[in-house]
Amino acid sequence: MTNMALLNNVEHHDLKVIAGHGPEHGDSINLTTVFPTEFAEVQRDYPILFRKDENGQYGAVALLGLDKGENLFLTNEGWQGRYIPAIHQRGPFVIGRQSQVIDGETRQEPVIFVDLEDSRVNRSEGHPLFLKHGGNSPYLQHVSHVLRVINKGAEIARPMFAAFEAADLIEPASLEIRIDEHTVYQVPDMYSINEQKLAALDGPVLENLHKSGFLRAAYLVLASLPNVSRLIALKNAKRAENA
Repeated sequence: MTNMALLNNVEHHDLKVIAGHGPEHGDSINLTTVFPTEFAEVQRDYPILFRKDENGQYGAVALLGLDKGENLFLTNEGWQGRYIPAIHQRGPFVIGRQSQVIDGETRQEPVIFVDLEDSRVNRSEGHPLFLKHGGNSPYLQHVSHVLRVINKGAEIARPMFAAFEAADLIEPASLEIRIDEHTVYQVPDMYSINEQKLAALDGPVLENLHKSGFLRAAYLVLASLPNVSRLIALKNAKRAENA
């Protein structure tokens, strides 16, 4: 059950949030949504793949594990990746829209909501959201940045995939990951960038992808794929611990 409230420094002046990661916070998953605005960071640690939702729309995901509900980067000490995907950094916060009058014009401006029922939210321990004498705390400033990454990324994801489709760059990429001679994992129904078609682009299509920033995004996706070998290493280390 959730209880989303518009965050403000009057009612919530003494709110605190316990930062951390674990199964109880939805971190034990083997695939997580990522956004074009974080591809540069994500590709350092995780393979980036595409998949379709129930409406046939493409979205980007990071592969975190090989078994369902398995995040190989999550240990008893927390999340061990150099970068934590934005969805998992936002904590008990989401971004919403609120009508505000600016220069005589009504606009839908982004605002932050907090889930008051989240177990991390309290008034006794953790990171304060607001400074004692006013202003946002460093933690809330970080959360605001993360939410902007998500919001902007969600806005540009659809035109990015439309551009990739128009350039015929997306191809099926169901993975077969061999752990050892007896164990093979299948990651079905995934898509990626066709490297040969990307390299062959020229003319207006190449120029438009470059100007939009989507060309860089395509190369970052390809650069992320060797991280599959890191997943294999983490999986084998986990198996050895449990042997």
